[in-house]
Amino acid sequence: MSISRLAVFIIEIIGTVAFASSGAMIGIRKNMDIFGINVLAITTALGGGLIRDLVLGIIPPNMFRNSSYAIAAVITACLLFLLFRLRQQLLESRFVELYEKWMNVMDAIGLGAFTVIGIDTALSLGYDSTFLLLFVGVITGIGGGMLRDIMAGNTPFVFVKHVYACASIAGAVVCLILRSFIPDAGAMIAAAGLVILIRLLAAHYRWNLPRVQ
Repeated sequence: MSISRLAVFIIEIIGTVAFASSGAMIGIRKNMDIFGINVLAITTALGGGLIRDLVLGIIPPNMFRNSSYAIAAVITACLLFLLFRLRQQLLESRFVELYEKWMNVMDAIGLGAFTVIGIDTALSLGYDSTFLLLFVGVITGIGGGMLRDIMAGNTPFVFVKHVYACASIAGAVVCLILRSFIPDAGAMIAAAGLVILIRLLAAHYRWNLPRVQ
């Protein structure tokens, strides 16, 4: 494995753990059993990539050909389940607030990484349609969270909170623009960095899109 590929793999695992954590936490708060918690964790972490692969005609999807990501999601979910089952008081303490702040940072990293990786996957298969590239980039980043919220009976987070999807769209657009001027690796890093920056600023300053009150 090359150094660049290893770096991408590490970032993917970080994003997978972050997304799996958010899915597991929702399952815990919904009083699901350990199976339901694991299903939500896997769905959140791998759902976007699954949709991307189906759109691009990658059969079977990568999540079934490389089990590393699913294993990481399951381990994350099981560890959180054990932690909160043995120490239920943590759910009502300041620990959860600190934990969610840290997860928000990791989630931003995952969103940025998965957005540009989705675009890179489509490009590696020879696709050059701008709309397709933007779509698979964004759906890789936000698709798992949307499936998670629907399965948990919630309004998808991306429709109501902190310009989440818009950060992914902005990063995808910048990635495609920069590819015309700098090497692909540089464009991916810069675009992922933009997504992370927008997400962290939006969470900190409570940015939201306009809505009808």
